Amino acid sequence: MHNITFCLADMHQYGSAFFDYLRLRKHFFVDTLGWDIPHNDSVEMDQYDNPLAFYSLVLRGGQVIGGARTMPTTSTWGDYTYMLRDAVSGKLGTIPKGVMATAVHSPDVWECTRLVMSESVNNHADRAMCLSLIVQGLADVARTHGALELLSLSPVSLMRALRQLGWQADRVGEPYDNPGDGRRYAVLSMPATRQATSLRH
Repeated sequence: MHNITFCLADMHQYGSAFFDYLRLRKHFFVDTLGWDIPHNDSVEMDQYDNPLAFYSLVLRGGQVIGGARTMPTTSTWGDYTYMLRDAVSGKLGTIPKGVMATAVHSPDVWECTRLVMSESVNNHADRAMCLSLIVQGLADVARTHGALELLSLSPVSLMRALRQLGWQADRVGEPYDNPGDGRRYAVLSMPATRQATSLRH
């Protein structure tokens, strides 16, 4: 496994990796979880896949097996900012407005979204390694641009997985149950620097 990071300006350097990531997202979020989000028969892509976003993907044998997206909380693209801020302002009906008490707007804080892993990553050790590589890539990109903290709206269970990998993830605000997919979500926050290294890459 190895990690790649890029934005839309340099995604061409990695062949079909970006499209393959969007295809993986469609399979998981639309086909598996049943989310009502923009997609076609092949890919899922939304308003936050814009030139302000960066991507951290993991490849194995040339295949994209996992990835996530990150962008600064100072982002503005058309009528949208970043996902959590737009949710708090009521623009996204699928996420409760009270998911955060107040929206963050700071160059020190970046949001991470659309974390996904392939079903082919099917044992605990490989999933831990894949997650570690994805998150390290997100943190490296964010830190390069001056970020100190990462935010995400994630399944509550991710907090434990991140802590096991040495990331000091904490819950921000109260969790909520998503009636569409039956999973419990909350906003998680963590420093953009890992506290300990528990896996060898």
